[in-house]
Amino acid sequence: MWRKIHLGIDEETLEIRAVEVTGSHIGDAPVLPDLLAQIPADEEIASVTADGAYDTRACHDAIAARGAAAVIPPRRNAKPWKPDSAGARARNEILRASKHLGRTLWRNWCGYHRRSRVETKMNCVKLLGQRLMSRDFHRQVAEVQIRAAVMNRFTALGIPVTVLLV
Repeated sequence: MWRKIHLGIDEETLEIRAVEVTGSHIGDAPVLPDLLAQIPADEEIASVTADGAYDTRACHDAIAARGAAAVIPPRRNAKPWKPDSAGARARNEILRASKHLGRTLWRNWCGYHRRSRVETKMNCVKLLGQRLMSRDFHRQVAEVQIRAAVMNRFTALGIPVTVLLV
């Protein structure tokens, strides 16, 4: 069975803070609350940036419960939700802002481009090996956690800085 790896990273340090391994039959959105739960409750989460697949009530509610701002683009045909929770109210505000500014301007305004850092980190994890060697699910989870620890160590050693020479 194919496995999916889900990552949560700290935007400032680029450290992998949360890892979740699921079967390929599990979507992305149901995993977000579990990723957030891996970060200690006493640690502040400023924002959670994710793609449109995470535009669900459960995701917005989990983000709001942690006191974080959601940076998730609403789906193209999105309609306002009944504001019966903090997550729904925050999502309706995102929907209003993205319709008012337009999707492209909204993405620039809210910093949606930061999501590419997770994509880059996932690519780095894949450079350690495209496949998981273990056959047992629990060993595969351990293998992914080891890869995350290795990537965090590399990150702690230093992040390359690119300078434009003129």
